[in-house]
Amino acid sequence: MQERDMRALIDRHIEAEGRGDIDGALAVYTEDVEHDVVGFPDGLHHSKGGAREFYVQLTANFRAETWSERRRFVTDDAMILEQDMTGTVIGSMLGMPGRGRRITFRMLHVFEFRDGLISRENVWLDGASVMAQLS
Repeated sequence: MQERDMRALIDRHIEAEGRGDIDGALAVYTEDVEHDVVGFPDGLHHSKGGAREFYVQLTANFRAETWSERRRFVTDDAMILEQDMTGTVIGSMLGMPGRGRRITFRMLHVFEFRDGLISRENVWLDGASVMAQLS
């Protein structure tokens, strides 16, 4: 898969997340996607339906606004992105109330691709930074 095609899928996914558009965020996934958000309660799912559960919770609590890339690594079927994510915590995050606060934290995304879609999304985030900004 071409890097520009991978990036287009990732951008569509993250933009849909930021709008709270769960169907749009899931549209770029394979049916059997592995969706793993390390550090979140019940963060590992093995289907679009499981990923939907995660996004229902996420979009009720957080709105992604901007993200900037620090580093990018690409193979034939994967892209790894080190990013800074900024968004507003409209509910709670990592068990802490957001009270509408805008936060920025580092993330590491590992995306794998199959048949022109995202087949795996693995997310690592700087939970300590999130908690420090919300406390």
